[in-house]
Amino acid sequence: MNDIRRDLFRNANFRWLIGGGTLSMLGDQFTLLALPWLVMSLSRDPLVLGTVLALGSLPRALFILVGGALVDRHSPKAVLMLTKWINVALLGLLAALTASEAITLPGVYALTLAIGLATAFSYPAGSAILPQSVPASLIQPANGVLMGARQLVMLLGPVLAGLLVSGGREPALQGRGLALAFAFDALSFAVSAWTLSRVRTIARDPPAPQPVLDAIGQSLRVCWQDRELRALFLYFSAVAFFVGGPIQVALPVLAAERLPSGAAALGVMLATHGLGALAGMAVSGLRPQWRLSTLGGTVLLIDTVAGGVFLLFGHVHTAWQGALLLLPLGALGGFVQVAVYSWLQRRIPPEMLGRAMALFMFIVMGLAPLASAAAGAALRVLDVTSLFTAAALCLLGVVALGTLFTPIRRIAYLDAVPASPG
Repeated sequence: MNDIRRDLFRNANFRWLIGGGTLSMLGDQFTLLALPWLVMSLSRDPLVLGTVLALGSLPRALFILVGGALVDRHSPKAVLMLTKWINVALLGLLAALTASEAITLPGVYALTLAIGLATAFSYPAGSAILPQSVPASLIQPANGVLMGARQLVMLLGPVLAGLLVSGGREPALQGRGLALAFAFDALSFAVSAWTLSRVRTIARDPPAPQPVLDAIGQSLRVCWQDRELRALFLYFSAVAFFVGGPIQVALPVLAAERLPSGAAALGVMLATHGLGALAGMAVSGLRPQWRLSTLGGTVLLIDTVAGGVFLLFGHVHTAWQGALLLLPLGALGGFVQVAVYSWLQRRIPPEMLGRAMALFMFIVMGLAPLASAAAGAALRVLDVTSLFTAAALCLLGVVALGTLFTPIRRIAYLDAVPASPG
């Protein structure tokens, strides 16, 4: 482990990526907290808040495949750099309008839409730049550290942002806190743009000009024709649907209906889940040899354990019981996330990495609202225990189907051969 960590942090590219990336992720947490607070200060209508949040995620879902195509046509570094400076301008404008009390709801709508559109290009660029920046042997350790840093920031960032935004009881002071939160995020993007400029990526020949839709279609065909990629994408689509909905919807309902401390208990359970994910990511990155003979076998075993944990979740009646179950669930999920993400980055041809990773993110992020809606609808006819039991049985069924009828269990770790782009 010490050798891996030493080699990783000796790599100058990785040091620039982790430094700028962590700061940028911290800035994002400030905006994620400040933006809803700003909207609620302008309108107490929950529909307005929901519309603003939807405007932030909708363009990402609609244009992320286009973003992946542009990443492959140009370069991950070039696209990522452009999105960072666009975010500097957008968040700087939002901070200035908030500080001067000139911000209006139409302005919030427009800026949120533009920021969401920028993420449709930054997400695939960020996922494609790592294999061009570090040696292949360091991809999984680098992913483990980067994802672990993101998880840590997601735990600490909202606390720091909340202290800044709620620093004063007077509306004027809270408005200043909101402006400072947006300004900090803009500054974090500017600094991370500078650190990104220090990264030296592998030079490759520019691809032949190709219409965006044709490029997207080509990536879809390649991913579908590769049996292992196709199986893994479909498998994780099903897993995300049956796990994401209960975590996002049924867990708060469980806390409200059964746990004495309510929201506080929910906070404890979510924080424990986050800590588990952080630990799992760290182990997957720094102990990549801790695994079964194949990546696919490891994934199937971990999801089997997760299904067993879900079976117990409907019988939770105290916060400590929920936390005790969510800790290993988060750790297993974090471990799998790093391993699978790293496998994809090695498996997919470099000239198609942006599009294929965009497709993977489109599948996972696109299913999240559908899974939440389905879980909410199910809770109208099922109680929480029945929902968790049904989700667990569906997850175990997906694992069984994946084991018996797909090549997932044969997916290897390091000997993956890139799929042909032709």
